[in-house]
Amino acid sequence: MGRKSNRNQNNQRGKSPSASQLARKIKTFLDNHYGEEYSAKQIIKKLEIRDSLSKNAVEPILIKLVENGTLSKSPRNYYASKKDPDFIIGKVDYVNPRFAYIVPEDPEKTDGDILVKEADLKQALDDDRVRVMVYPNKGRSGRSEGRVLEILERARDEFVGRVEISPRFAFVVPDFKKMHKDIFVHRGDLEGAQHNEKVVVKLTEWREGDKNPTGKVTRVLGKAGVHEVEIHSIMAEFGLPFEYPKEADAEANAISEEISKKEIQKREDFREVTTFTIDPVDAKDFDDAISYRRLENGNLEVGVHIADVTHYVQPKTALEREAYDRATSVYLVDRTIPMLPERLSNGLCSLRPNEDKLTFACVFELDENAKVLKHWIGRTIIHSDRRFAYEEAQENIDKQEGDFFEELTHLNNLAKKIRKQRFQNGAVNFETVEVKFKLDEKGTPLGLMVKERKDIHKLIEEFMLLANKYVAEFIFKKNNGKDTFVYRTHDSPDMDRLEVFSGFAKRFGHNLNLDNERQVSSSLNKLMDEIQGKPEQNVLEQLAIRSMAKAKYTTEPKGHFGLAFAHYTHFTSPIRRYPDMMVHRLLQHYLDGGKSTDAEDWEKKCLHSSDREKRAADAERASIKYKQVEYMSLAEDKDYEGIVSGVTEWGVFVEITETKCEGMVRVSDISDDYYEFDERNMRLIGTKSKKMITLGDKVSVRVVNTDIDRRTIDLEFADNDEKPHRTRTPR
Repeated sequence: MGRKSNRNQNNQRGKSPSASQLARKIKTFLDNHYGEEYSAKQIIKKLEIRDSLSKNAVEPILIKLVENGTLSKSPRNYYASKKDPDFIIGKVDYVNPRFAYIVPEDPEKTDGDILVKEADLKQALDDDRVRVMVYPNKGRSGRSEGRVLEILERARDEFVGRVEISPRFAFVVPDFKKMHKDIFVHRGDLEGAQHNEKVVVKLTEWREGDKNPTGKVTRVLGKAGVHEVEIHSIMAEFGLPFEYPKEADAEANAISEEISKKEIQKREDFREVTTFTIDPVDAKDFDDAISYRRLENGNLEVGVHIADVTHYVQPKTALEREAYDRATSVYLVDRTIPMLPERLSNGLCSLRPNEDKLTFACVFELDENAKVLKHWIGRTIIHSDRRFAYEEAQENIDKQEGDFFEELTHLNNLAKKIRKQRFQNGAVNFETVEVKFKLDEKGTPLGLMVKERKDIHKLIEEFMLLANKYVAEFIFKKNNGKDTFVYRTHDSPDMDRLEVFSGFAKRFGHNLNLDNERQVSSSLNKLMDEIQGKPEQNVLEQLAIRSMAKAKYTTEPKGHFGLAFAHYTHFTSPIRRYPDMMVHRLLQHYLDGGKSTDAEDWEKKCLHSSDREKRAADAERASIKYKQVEYMSLAEDKDYEGIVSGVTEWGVFVEITETKCEGMVRVSDISDDYYEFDERNMRLIGTKSKKMITLGDKVSVRVVNTDIDRRTIDLEFADNDEKPHRTRTPR
């Protein structure tokens, strides 16, 4: 690949800059170093002014800039800018070793994210909260630039990585892709870790001027590349707990299994009503059950009964504190890290068959058109007649035989009508492709399969959505939205981002109508239907989701764009989500006639839950990515068809169609031309050939390297001149 020449370097080396050019250069330099003073000699050195004519011109220019009020001059003949810069607070997005972006807390204060070069980061790391000085003049790219003045809050001080030991010292090479510094460790602080083992290292010191931070090993995880070690590495990287605290476990084990007569009398008794659960085949925590009863008037009563977790987990207990801290269960490729201890999640609270269970319910009376005629919300007691796996229940519907096949078929028909009405009201059908690995006893991936969503999955989904919607609407209507409650909201999409997505979809022959919000929904649904089973399905689904706002928990009673609900909450999964526990508590409080509670306290809990939800999603993705990298390291050495799923200035991301695994072709490895990044249109353009590489392009690639530590797959375009040999990191 060729290198871009800097035609104006040193002003074409022969010519001196004009006085006005030199004045602008000096002013820009001092503006960008606000608060610092420099002598004329220091300015000449910093600006690398070498010709005598320009050197002699610096002092008179400085005096003139002082006279016109642009600069100030100290008694020591030092000069400084008088132009006040902007100061903002934001979070670091450390995209590559050369620079980071600062994402402002208040987006209105700046024109986009602030670019900060590595030398100006003041040892800030990814996701740190920092105070930044924004330079008055934009950089060459047209983007605002700045430098970090202060680290307000470290996002993390522990990292997972692989130890590299030499005779005199050791380093930990972090797994985290956005940690671009190796961590120096004194040999006495290795805690017995051996070369090439995975460890957790805590930062202890980072002196100004030091290139690398110093740390101390706090936990030795084991040999790199071993399945259990790598999963533990992911858990440690995201701060996920390895065990449940003894105090919380003891509280859980002390809870009685007996349900008193007094407790039963407080509840609606559904134990004689046909009830069943439908869950994944390997599930052990059954959050929800469906009751089914024909009424004398010919209508159907459908009850959505949810595990009554807050009956067992009381405020101000160790169980409550731990549930709040975890906020969600985390599902890695080979295990679940539960929010609640097993005694509760798989025992007391799990709606197991042939056992009396305490529940919180939303019960609907429906006609044959699936119209809700009445509903009731309150606490119940149930006795599940049957535990179905999704596959069993679907088979009973398909074959029209087996346990409760008539009830299941009727519920399925109603669910289809509810679903149809939801989409007619403007809901968006986002069904992403989910990959599941088949692992051997050592955790090695033997194969992968794409999870298929059938009618039975949609049946459960529709009734859960219905319950969540009616609970949210019930509270909102009770006092015209004035009562503090926990909502699940989803903002309308940014139309500019949708326009960009529409352009990518068009390359595959799909058109989006973006004239108004309702048409956006129906047009997106049409697109989702069209791409089912096609090579571009996963890429376009992911890009569509990225162009949407993110759903979050909040006390603000806003709507949910994706579901087309005026109000929505999470009520149906309290075993695995803390916000659902919050909803149960508030719901019962208002059912008992309680006054509105303090919104600020609940909003803090919402923010915490949203943060924990993101952490869980990131950890789940990391575990899947780890298995994808391992799977591709063992896969056949051949050319693969793929689709460009992302474009950056340093690389092209490609999703391999056959395996749904994503890798990257580095720009530096593309040998047929020098490519420049067109950020606005997310594409690379060859300077000579004008060849474009853009999102959605169909390409042929081969795997050239897999790195388990960094969870990366390096690809090369198959039409490159020389075919490289595949490599993989040692284990």
